[in-house]
Amino acid sequence: MKKVLLTAFEPFDGELINPSFEVARALAERRCAAAEVQTLVLPVDRFEAINLALQALQEVAPDVVILTGEAGGRFRVTPERVAINVEDFRIPDNAGNQPQGEPIIEGAAVGYFSTLPIYAIVERLIAANIPAKISDSAGTYLCNRLFYCVRHFLESEKMPVKAGFLHLPYLHEQTLAKRLDVPGFARETLIEAVKLAIEVAVEVAPSTAPVSLRSSDLSIKCSERM
Repeated sequence: MKKVLLTAFEPFDGELINPSFEVARALAERRCAAAEVQTLVLPVDRFEAINLALQALQEVAPDVVILTGEAGGRFRVTPERVAINVEDFRIPDNAGNQPQGEPIIEGAAVGYFSTLPIYAIVERLIAANIPAKISDSAGTYLCNRLFYCVRHFLESEKMPVKAGFLHLPYLHEQTLAKRLDVPGFARETLIEAVKLAIEVAVEVAPSTAPVSLRSSDLSIKCSERM
């Protein structure tokens, strides 16, 4: 049976819950027929989150890694297409870190693409009446940093592991005290969304997109268009 590492984050930015945490906790208590799922809840800490995730990668030796986090305000479940080599935190993390405009890894690739079958994931979720869409920006906060570092590690170590990031909207209960109208999802809907994403990731071949993007690639592509 395939092994899946599912990561989530603790609450942050004054929230009492995090949808990724709630989903991971629920799935840890349920059997998944498609795979053996190991869950890991990470601190919202620029450094410790990465250390724990990379340690788990080596210990679990998964076939698939699905990283999840909160994207409050989004109307859909959004598999991310790419992680970029920059961190620019709009708010401090839970440890007080707030880098601004810094590379995640100096001199490394400009970006790393998800190797999850993101189109197939979106198709399966929509078929299950769960709003979903591919996102072209994972932001510049800790979600993007984790996504980038995991993909960089897997490429550097030449580990044939499918990996990518899935952003989850707010849960209904998180929206009740918001002053602005923001979308919220039922807990069971998000649990089902991640469960389906796991099934698709295990069943479907990896994405055929390029795995990374370097500055030299950008200059070549730009000159080709001129």
